[in-house]
Amino acid sequence: MSRTSKQYMGLAGDAFSGLSLEELKSRVRKILENKIHGISFSPYVEGQGPGTVLEEQQIRDRLAIISSSVNWIRSFSCTEGNELIPKIATENGLKTMVGVWLDDDLENNEKELRNAIEVADAGYVNILAVGNEVLLRGDLTKDRLIDYILRAKQALPNIEVGYVDAYFEFEDHPEVTAICDVILANCYPFWEGCPAEHSLLYMKEMHRRAMRAANGKKVIISETGWPNLGTPDRGAVPSYENAIKYFVNTYQWADEDGIELFYFSSYDEAWKLADEGDVGAYWGLWDKDGNPKYTR
Repeated sequence: MSRTSKQYMGLAGDAFSGLSLEELKSRVRKILENKIHGISFSPYVEGQGPGTVLEEQQIRDRLAIISSSVNWIRSFSCTEGNELIPKIATENGLKTMVGVWLDDDLENNEKELRNAIEVADAGYVNILAVGNEVLLRGDLTKDRLIDYILRAKQALPNIEVGYVDAYFEFEDHPEVTAICDVILANCYPFWEGCPAEHSLLYMKEMHRRAMRAANGKKVIISETGWPNLGTPDRGAVPSYENAIKYFVNTYQWADEDGIELFYFSSYDEAWKLADEGDVGAYWGLWDKDGNPKYTR
């Protein structure tokens, strides 16, 4: 079960249970026309994944599909061509949360950090995210992670530097929280087995816990989403209807409460099957071919 301090059972959190599918699609269209705050952007196409060296034109093509619907782009790496994303996004009038991918490959970590600093010095970084779920995966020690974050802050004193992880990791590692300029919390009711009808209240509780851990610092929800296909995770069931309701619920709340939030994800990506099972490929707001999933 989850690690939240409250249980979601018995709560109601679906504000749109009475709407038809066409009415929900209309709401999604309106939300995207008004632009969402941000989205997790990965430019891979079918047959590609980490290890693929990305070309500039492919990044431009994939970004062009979604750029009119978002204000911010979140990238995950500064190697293998991903370091080109911030410049291209900036040229398209978007703001950037640029990721520095860290894991147990210490040599590549140095390359990631070096490239990220170069991209930031060139003026293409609004927020730098040093590491993504490193503590959750157990790839690095807390002290080594802190060292990377502090090095980035020292090199880039005029840029907000944060770290991305599951919301509860900021409670469990206050030393990491303390050195971040901004708290970048991943909040996934789905991965904690929460039924869709309770997911909004559950995510609000995740956000509340991150806010409490942040102790006055800004909290951004760096990832949240719901898959439309795949195997259920306990009470959390992937479906088209659940995914579209989750999106609409999420952005009504974000708009009403002024929550800065990056949705996961831009596109469906088959390479994620290996790490996340069959649901891994179906988190996109657009399908693998770039067609919108929830407005047609």
